[in-house]
Amino acid sequence: MKTLALTFATGLATLALGPATAADQADQIIRGQYQAVLGDCVGCHTRPGGKSLAGGPPLETPFGALVPPNITPDAETGIGNWSEADFHNMMKTGIGHDGARLYPAMPYPAYTKMTDPDLSDLWAYLTTVEPVSNKVEANQLPFPLNIRFSMWGWNLLNFSEGGFAPDPSKSAEWNRGAYIVQGAGHCGTCHTPKSFLGADQDSVFLQGASLQGWFAPDITNSARSGLGKWSEDDLVKYLRTGVNAHSIASGPMAEAVENSTSKMTDADLKAVAVYLKSLGSDTVVAAPAKPEQARMVTGEAVYRDNCSACHGGDGAGAGALFPALAGNSIVAQGSTETLSRLVLAGSQAVHTANAPTTPAMPSLAWRLKDQEVADVLTYVRNSWGNAASEVSASEVAAVRKELTQ
Repeated sequence: MKTLALTFATGLATLALGPATAADQADQIIRGQYQAVLGDCVGCHTRPGGKSLAGGPPLETPFGALVPPNITPDAETGIGNWSEADFHNMMKTGIGHDGARLYPAMPYPAYTKMTDPDLSDLWAYLTTVEPVSNKVEANQLPFPLNIRFSMWGWNLLNFSEGGFAPDPSKSAEWNRGAYIVQGAGHCGTCHTPKSFLGADQDSVFLQGASLQGWFAPDITNSARSGLGKWSEDDLVKYLRTGVNAHSIASGPMAEAVENSTSKMTDADLKAVAVYLKSLGSDTVVAAPAKPEQARMVTGEAVYRDNCSACHGGDGAGAGALFPALAGNSIVAQGSTETLSRLVLAGSQAVHTANAPTTPAMPSLAWRLKDQEVADVLTYVRNSWGNAASEVSASEVAAVRKELTQ
């Protein structure tokens, strides 16, 4: 009876608003849902198996753990007692309800670039999701970092409030891509190197950074470590499906593809590709010194026994099933963190509505010692036209230790 009464009341309210106003509200909510897709709100604010947006798994930062809070419209444990003005202020300034200062793990330095209409749409959507009672202790940092007022000084040094500034010399498509990447998409939060205070280093924007045990790669147009060998269509396909001829998404990027980029419009994916391909240089830098031949021989033997069945003896892979290792920018990137993690821990399958599920990579930690992993990665990084630094057993050991903690 209570549900029937609520439905009847909602119907009366809709009739009172009139068909035009109700349709406008519905359109705004749909637009807001898309803003949530662009921002990958589900990715951070929903824990595995949990209710949507009711709080996410801990984010392990260099300073300690932060837990994404409940952003459902529950009055006691979510944002149900916030106003739209509170929400705008939080997204633009990093200052939440009742003056609480946020930590930049919540990427307000990027969200400040979002337009007021987009923020209003997002707010309209968030008010319609299912309220969930789930109290989250977001701040789990050690003293004195757990004192939120310290963010006043951080913001003074590292944050500039302000909207996105279009470049009039660029196309509308380029500017749309820049707006998504710099704003709602907050790509720099993962892919831009950080200062010792945890702020983005704008001088090396999107050139790769360590993130919770993974290395978010260079996504500029660098020929060696970035997207220089990818076409715009390659990048669109990767963002839509998690797979292309160069790579298969893994770790946090696989989650971003599933929750966010695979649900973006074709036009927005193309705009992002146009923008990213315009960044940096496609000039090939000098190759590092070649590894010792003994290591290459040992690494080749390990590769032949453990990797060649899927990736091919020539590193060419098998299309969307197994990525090519030859000419793969992930293979050649400066950090070996992700490569070591993939060999030791494997990777999960990528699930999207746009492509068949990709196969998972099995863990080889039980089978290969640290030196063997280092040798096979050194071999892969210096074969079939690849040229990258050697991998040490100590680098692999550090990743293995992290995985077992």
